[in-house]
Amino acid sequence: MLTDLEIAQNNTMLPILQIAESLGIDEDNLECYGRYKAKVNAKATAASRPNGKLILVTAITPTPAGEGKTTTTIGLADAMKRLGKRVVVALREPSLGPVFGVKGGAAGGGYAQVVPMEDINLHFTGDFHAIGAANNLLAAMLDNHIHQGNALGIDVRSITWRRCVDMNDRQLRNVVDGLGGRTNGVPREDGFDITVASEIMAVLCLAEDIADLKQRLGRIIVAYTYDGQPVTAADLKANGAMTALLKDAIQPNLVQTLEHTPAFVHGGPFANIAHGCNSVIATRLALRLGDYAVTEAGFGADLGAEKFLDIKCRMAGLHPAAVVVVATIRALKMHGGVKKDALKEENLTALEAGMPNLLRHVENITTVYHLPCVVAINRFPDDTPAELECVRNACARFGVAVECSEVWAKGGEGGIALAQEVIRLCQSENQFSFSYPLDISIADKLKCITQRIYHGKTVVLSPQARREAKRLTQLGYADLPVCIAKTQYSFSDNPRLLGAPEGFTITVRNLRLSAGAGFIVALTGDIMTMPGLPKIPAAENIDVDEYGVIHGLF
Repeated sequence: MLTDLEIAQNNTMLPILQIAESLGIDEDNLECYGRYKAKVNAKATAASRPNGKLILVTAITPTPAGEGKTTTTIGLADAMKRLGKRVVVALREPSLGPVFGVKGGAAGGGYAQVVPMEDINLHFTGDFHAIGAANNLLAAMLDNHIHQGNALGIDVRSITWRRCVDMNDRQLRNVVDGLGGRTNGVPREDGFDITVASEIMAVLCLAEDIADLKQRLGRIIVAYTYDGQPVTAADLKANGAMTALLKDAIQPNLVQTLEHTPAFVHGGPFANIAHGCNSVIATRLALRLGDYAVTEAGFGADLGAEKFLDIKCRMAGLHPAAVVVVATIRALKMHGGVKKDALKEENLTALEAGMPNLLRHVENITTVYHLPCVVAINRFPDDTPAELECVRNACARFGVAVECSEVWAKGGEGGIALAQEVIRLCQSENQFSFSYPLDISIADKLKCITQRIYHGKTVVLSPQARREAKRLTQLGYADLPVCIAKTQYSFSDNPRLLGAPEGFTITVRNLRLSAGAGFIVALTGDIMTMPGLPKIPAAENIDVDEYGVIHGLF
């Protein structure tokens, strides 16, 4: 059996100029990075064309058994193209941390991939490097301001801005810098986040254009003064130079699927730390250029989809036409208590015990957000007819269809039935709504998500979180949406609570303002903004031969 990388390397790609031409993008609006990838001038393309239909692909709560959300997204778009539809994919860029760690890349799998797979999973067009450079420029200018006399009166103990690097490196979570004497800066506690957790990543993905990007960067709060007033990047006169570093990164990246469906791969905030969606600019461009735009949101629907709908759609004025919830029989059985080594065996009892997880996600989409939904079963060869029928019968109670997806093995051909159902759902209007209004308190917004989306009992703010909520309210930020950072493995903040737990309490240990992005991050559980590598990182298996061909990349 061929690996994902071997399948991608055996594929014959079309020149990116040809992919762009199929969308009506002329060469003058492209900046090519070789023959198979390019930056697109988002402002100069299809400005007068009516928007297409927006399709969101999300999933059940993740398990080690896997769900295949990105693979389904790509395969669905390929299937819609086979049905004669003008369709564009909009995906996130992979982070080097997961690529070299344990999760792997984010270019799909099997015969439903975006290519060039190696480039996309590694340096790509340098967007993440530019974001890291802008982040660390701001950190350097902040510490230099303090070293040069601290005219703004910054309280060094109140600095909130951290450095970043696009790698899983637990050694950098907490550091002390500025050591070595007066000429080397002011000694202080510091730390690193992974680049995808940087607020600049969220800013770039929510900005409407370069002017909006510059304004958002200027609003980033890096510290507080001795009298409690916020200090911003604009106060440090850093946002102009930061924008200069990001002027190319803000332009969407155009690539293609194995079946030559156009795909924008741009931006990549983590869904359990940030809002987990690709850029607004890329999504809007996909909507302008296609009759259908297929995008995804990270992790389960309680994380990625909630933030996509409550944050991204609210800010950008997006209105989804349909939602696909991806599940596997294996993962549902795991939610029902089956160990990973026994997932191939038919087990209807465990499947029925795990079904509430899927049904809760479906119920949230249909009754909280009022969006039409279809369940996509990413099918494995050992899934039995009885197990598939069990899922169909359970979803029928919500009036939601279940379609099998075999795009990993068959490409677009394996997603025709799913594509037909999605197209059908897109034909009717829906009454899309959010899970909470903006004109309530920070605590009440957290309570709405906890009760309506997670189905928990209540939310408790630690003393530190309560103090921060009070300060943010006094500073005028209470009307921002909230972005809950929690484990992806459970509806709760406890990764061991599988399935569809109820009656639990979400504990918020701290709040972190992302004024540039325009939301408040609520930190729960043991969520960290700098992951570590596993005992055996994927990097150990990656190599390159004497011809420059990469091996071992999944």
